[in-house]
Amino acid sequence: MSRHTEYDAVVVGSGPNGLAAAIALAETGLSAAVYERAAAPGGGLRSSELTLPGFVHDVCSAVHPLAAGSPFLARLPLQAYGLDWVHPPIAYAHPLDDGSAAAVWRSMEDTAGHLAGDRAGYLRLMAPLVRGWDKLFPEALAPLHFPRHPAAMARLGMRALRSARGVADAHFRSARGRALFAGAAAHGVLPLDRPVSAAAGLVLGAAAHTAGWPMPRGGAQRLANALAAHARTLGVEISLNREIRSLEDLPPARAVLLDLSPRQVLDIAGTRLPEAYRKRLAQYRHGPGVCKVDWALREPIPFTAPECRRAGVVHVGGTFAEVAEAERLVWAGKHPERPFVLLAQPTLFDLSRAPAGRHTAWGYCHVPNGSTIDMTGAIEAQIERFAPGFREVIIGRHTLHAADMERYNPNYVGGDITGGVLDARQLFTRPAGWRAPYRTPLAGVYICSASTPPGGGVHGMCGYHAAILVLKDLFGGGRPGRADRRRL
Repeated sequence: MSRHTEYDAVVVGSGPNGLAAAIALAETGLSAAVYERAAAPGGGLRSSELTLPGFVHDVCSAVHPLAAGSPFLARLPLQAYGLDWVHPPIAYAHPLDDGSAAAVWRSMEDTAGHLAGDRAGYLRLMAPLVRGWDKLFPEALAPLHFPRHPAAMARLGMRALRSARGVADAHFRSARGRALFAGAAAHGVLPLDRPVSAAAGLVLGAAAHTAGWPMPRGGAQRLANALAAHARTLGVEISLNREIRSLEDLPPARAVLLDLSPRQVLDIAGTRLPEAYRKRLAQYRHGPGVCKVDWALREPIPFTAPECRRAGVVHVGGTFAEVAEAERLVWAGKHPERPFVLLAQPTLFDLSRAPAGRHTAWGYCHVPNGSTIDMTGAIEAQIERFAPGFREVIIGRHTLHAADMERYNPNYVGGDITGGVLDARQLFTRPAGWRAPYRTPLAGVYICSASTPPGGGVHGMCGYHAAILVLKDLFGGGRPGRADRRRL
């Protein structure tokens, strides 16, 4: 690629948000280029043989309810580029010490019936969200705005702004129902007694009954490859192994979109940013990191509860109280002896990822930001608690602690895979104030990473909304003339 080639827009970073931004711009006829420091596109959407030859592991994300239901990604022709969604019969399950498990099926009624005494509470909580999901989900994945469906959004907001503990107390009486909600809510990486901690449980629970919790056949890299292939079809140029250290490294373009954390934006833009804005970016808060383990297995994980053997994701952590305590300790800067573990087991439903008769799984727990502690032993002990004999089926493992995660992907500051704390203070103000979540003070420079609304998750909506703003600000919704381009 010529250093002097001019583009309408350049994107730094090829995560799902960066690729979504490039696609949204290219769909209007604009020329766009994407620069990626790694050898493959995808950011958090990458797969690799981490343990043994022939065992394909997802390095970061594995299961993608928000991608399958994304208002932008779901309308793209990604199946034409090899994407095939695999839907496990059970989206997620949560085992308890008595050998039983709570579980979420695609059917809301089946799920509620499985909860017995909590049937009415589950339906009262989830039914309004599921039935109005086509209206609610696009609104929930948008920056702060006056909603098109204010009544429906008000119902969601009243619940989402509460603590997970408050919602569980109001809707569930049984240990199974409360644990089930705790596991989904803990994806939000907040203490479960804090405001807004219910949001992840509500959104992910409703997604399970609508779009589902699918995984790409062959690994998460297949989703990244499909996005990149579609972008190239639209004329987007994607350069790999190209680390951008400064805005000066970029070719002439009218718009620059940074799929980067605030810390990296500071590194790249430097003193060109006004001091007040630099201070706001420097104050951006990142939450706990993760310690992640991938396993090569001689056979499936021997969970005692049959529901766990049919689930794509298993939330391992015991009762609501135990999950809440583990998350509280992490926020207090400690490493729980019994951590809450999010576990995926893709080869139960996708045999292409391992040699015949073998299996893969991954699991991670939350740890203090920047931790270098290897939690493999604690993670495996928690799984063994609900799947006696688990350690005996392991034939290979690979561990990344929180600091390793940041080295792998600098967007994961301190191992924070969510793009920054999503609490009441930062929910609507990321990354530097609610008035301009994507714009920077530099004309034509935008941020489009998970550190902008709506935040973490594989949905591409941060990139999409940033691209729409670029079209509005610089191109009037259309394509500029060549004379309009200038060097940033």
